[in-house]
Amino acid sequence: MPFFLLASAALPLLVDGADPLRRPLWQLPALGCALPLAALAALAFPLLRPLEVAAVRSLCGVPAERLAEGPAGSRDARRRTALWFVAHLLAGGIVGGMTLAAPPAAVLLLLTPLTADPPGLSSLGWPRAVHGPAAPLAGLALLALVLGTAWGAGALLARWAPALLGPSPAERLAAAERRAAELAARNRLARELHDAVGHALSAVTLQAGAARRVLDADPEFARQALAAIEDTTRAAVAELDTVLGLLREERDGEDGAPAAPAPTLDDLDALVDRTRAAGVPVTLETAGHRTGLPPVVSREAYRIVQEGLSNALRHAGPVPVRVHICWNEGELALTIENPTAAAGEAPGPRPRPGGGRGLRGIAERARLLGGHASATAEHGVWRLTARLPVAPAGTGTGSP
Repeated sequence: MPFFLLASAALPLLVDGADPLRRPLWQLPALGCALPLAALAALAFPLLRPLEVAAVRSLCGVPAERLAEGPAGSRDARRRTALWFVAHLLAGGIVGGMTLAAPPAAVLLLLTPLTADPPGLSSLGWPRAVHGPAAPLAGLALLALVLGTAWGAGALLARWAPALLGPSPAERLAAAERRAAELAARNRLARELHDAVGHALSAVTLQAGAARRVLDADPEFARQALAAIEDTTRAAVAELDTVLGLLREERDGEDGAPAAPAPTLDDLDALVDRTRAAGVPVTLETAGHRTGLPPVVSREAYRIVQEGLSNALRHAGPVPVRVHICWNEGELALTIENPTAAAGEAPGPRPRPGGGRGLRGIAERARLLGGHASATAEHGVWRLTARLPVAPAGTGTGSP
């Protein structure tokens, strides 16, 4: 209406005899002059697109995922929004004009057979062109035309809306990148929680079971197991705080360091000691120099070893575990081996509900660094291997 009123006021200044406010025939030219003004407004104001998207969702029933979000930023988005706005106002003008003019005319046609001179009929000549029973039929047809036009305009606009108000290829790409980043962050947090808390719970479960069995016969061993449980839970709480710090993006200090640093291969000895305290004999072998290892590779390698020890605790019990770490020619190789069952037990992994996430997490960690991981069981030995490509710290190697 603002654009139409502006065009109606400007048209008499440009054309002699033009009077859209008093002569209905001049309203169509006024509407035609208002549409370019509306297109310019749509090009100038990017916030028009969210308003039109909200209208389309409510009135046309178009799913939200097929429409763009936010203001129109690019030129292409603004042009498409302007084209939609023009189509919207053109359809609205036509349907609005028909809604104002057609119902009174239909009423006159419906009243024609009931009275010889319906109210206002003497000043109008066109209703007399329809005589007898044809007049009500013409009135009903006129009403059907209004309804059909409104329905057709709505259906047409609903079909055009995804093409004109939908996201552009650049916006789709940006949305996909945001979604991928969110999924990557969630997967990372899930891996951290699974590896950190899962290892601690497995070790504590084994330690508590051993302490319960020998509580009366060997109180000293029970005290040592309880002390190991205390150390394991304290370390698990610290690692849980690290994961929650990642989740909440909390920072301590002015240097922007996390509230609790994530464990690396430098903390591997403490991890092995806690695992040994759970009754699992662990042999740690290293080859090569650990200095200069990128922090991200060191952190992921620690988590892989941690999950390998957790798998041994969960599935095989207190069996000997061998951990071999070798850094050679730009590659960090990790190997974790253990028998598939303790002495006297049937070979094969112990079933447990909800398993399978640990190995998948290991594979994801290795893949994000450009490496690979595999796990096999041969001749009664479970072997987990991972190879992570590394470069000296500071060479610009990207982190996952």
